Amino acid sequence: MEDLCLSPLRQGSFKSSPPRGSPTFRRVHSGRTPRREVKPNGGALQWFRTNRLLYWLLLITLWTYLGFYVQSRWAHDDDNKVEFLRFGGKLREDVLHVEQSKRVATHSVVDGTNVVHVDVNKRMHVALAKKEEGTPRRSLSGRRRRRRKARGKKQVRKVVEDLDEQDLELPRTNVTYGKLFGPFGLIEDRILEWSPQKRSGTCDRKSDFKRLVWSRRFVLLFHELSMTGAPISMMELASELMSCGATVYAVVLSRRGGLLQELMRRRIRVVEDKGELSFKTAMKADLVIAGSAVCATWIDQYMDHFPAGGSQIAWWVMENRREYFDRAKPVLDRVKLLIFLSEVQSKQWLTWCEEEHVKLRSQPVIVPLSVNDELAFVAGISSSLNTPTLTTEMMKARRQALRESVRKEFGLTDKDMLVMSLSSINPTKGQLLLLESAALALERANEPEQVAKGHQSKTKNLNGVKKEKISLAVRHRLRGSSRKVKIKSSAADNPSVLSATAKRKLLFSANVTQKQDLKLLLGSVGSKSNKVAYVKEMLNFLSKNGNLSNSVVWTLATTRVASLYSAADVYVTNSQGIGETFGRVTIEAMAYGLPVLGTDAGGTKEIVDHNVTGLLHPVGRPGNKVLAQNLLFLLRNQSTRLQLGNEGRKKVEKMYMKQNMYKRFVDVLVKCMRP
Repeated sequence: MEDLCLSPLRQGSFKSSPPRGSPTFRRVHSGRTPRREVKPNGGALQWFRTNRLLYWLLLITLWTYLGFYVQSRWAHDDDNKVEFLRFGGKLREDVLHVEQSKRVATHSVVDGTNVVHVDVNKRMHVALAKKEEGTPRRSLSGRRRRRRKARGKKQVRKVVEDLDEQDLELPRTNVTYGKLFGPFGLIEDRILEWSPQKRSGTCDRKSDFKRLVWSRRFVLLFHELSMTGAPISMMELASELMSCGATVYAVVLSRRGGLLQELMRRRIRVVEDKGELSFKTAMKADLVIAGSAVCATWIDQYMDHFPAGGSQIAWWVMENRREYFDRAKPVLDRVKLLIFLSEVQSKQWLTWCEEEHVKLRSQPVIVPLSVNDELAFVAGISSSLNTPTLTTEMMKARRQALRESVRKEFGLTDKDMLVMSLSSINPTKGQLLLLESAALALERANEPEQVAKGHQSKTKNLNGVKKEKISLAVRHRLRGSSRKVKIKSSAADNPSVLSATAKRKLLFSANVTQKQDLKLLLGSVGSKSNKVAYVKEMLNFLSKNGNLSNSVVWTLATTRVASLYSAADVYVTNSQGIGETFGRVTIEAMAYGLPVLGTDAGGTKEIVDHNVTGLLHPVGRPGNKVLAQNLLFLLRNQSTRLQLGNEGRKKVEKMYMKQNMYKRFVDVLVKCMRP
């Protein structure tokens, strides 16, 4: 009986078990759960174990797809972008907002000495008012005082962001001196029905430039982030490299300025460190492009860490003053290649190298700047941003609507000639000399009878009635006008070539066209490159010239300048010393059909053809009188003004478009990437 109760395993053999249908079998297994008479179902588990790799691949694919989807939504949806940047319900402090899309209509800030009233998209008045000592003040409770203090700090922070991180010590303007306008980004978006946020890749996929930079790694070195020529040019180079399939990192030596938010909008990766981390990033790059002579210190330190690093550095020098050469001199002979903007700059730096016995590793390359696709697109010039629905003719019509809207904001009429000078405000740009020339021109414009009599006598002299001495500048202008400028007759419907005598009469006539008033637009207020003492000197000059102060308006520092070029009639480049290195704003103004009044020095005289695309004048105070004459001449001759602008636009389309610049860059890439 005991043997029958034992398990078959205990007996050591399955054969000794009682038959399945016998009473003994039922009694032995009566305490167990009945076993189903089905086939074993371990096939699915066994299949999963054998195909585990396939499941992992499916899971990784799904995870990758979700990652790209989230990144795409973050990059292209501005409304949801803020949500991705939140941590713990709070917005990160280092995140800067892109454009003032939602702004309070009016802010009021008290910074101790200045009271600033900002009215967005309308005229901005700034009153410089000091606190009077001994002024009675009502006592406030502690809670109310804390609330007011917190609200004041919040408003100060908001206005500083809105005004592009401007220097609080810089006087914006005074109600007596003029009015502050802009930026006009929202007006551009509304009228043009297009904004830079809607831009797509601008790379020419059939070009040699795209073939050379595809899948390569670049490090671009910014000396600062101010809204001036060098940082903006480097930012646009980074965007072009990225659109052509390159990986780009930006090393910023100084975050002074307001371009950081624009770099973030364009998704340009900024290396947080300018020391060890930037050196390691540069060592892994195919090419390092430094965008200023100020980068000499970083280049020197980088080559100390990586002695062979000089062979991968292309130095795009954009300055043309001796102090910048002295700063860059110790490492000029160690970098792979030097890049200059103009022939004048290249000759000047090579002369300094000979004087200091600096032997360069290779012959420098000249790569002039270009008009970017966004400005060309708004100007009505064919670019990569044009589509069948946004043709050049359509953009010309919208630009005219933009011009009318912005001029209305300025308070201008069709009788006003708006002269613009858009650059950082410092002595090298010559804004004070421009104010002196404008004051002289206004004095002469306010004496029409005397000017008319004087010009009539000069016309008689030219006809041979009485010969007197004529200034060299006037004779040069007359010769150039008779050879090159084809002035349209205001009396005829079709353009015709006037005789030399008729042209001379036109030059010296007091009122050839409808009388216009001279208005002057100066920028960029709030730029970190502005010199505070120089700005105060300009304001002091305006306070002593009441007539001129009523004709001067100001604009803020901004990258949205298409509206300003559209509203202007004449552009002035008054750089002093040895002149502008190249003058990016010069070619931008010419692209918008503006005649340029520039100094006869530096790269400006390479761009502006005298009496063809503009008029040149000497540097320094001796040039004030000539500049005043040129302003008065364009004020009274609208047809000539339009003709000069049209010739300048043609020259830009031929020589200074993006494709011209990147054809030059192909030589740079070939020389630098050659083993």
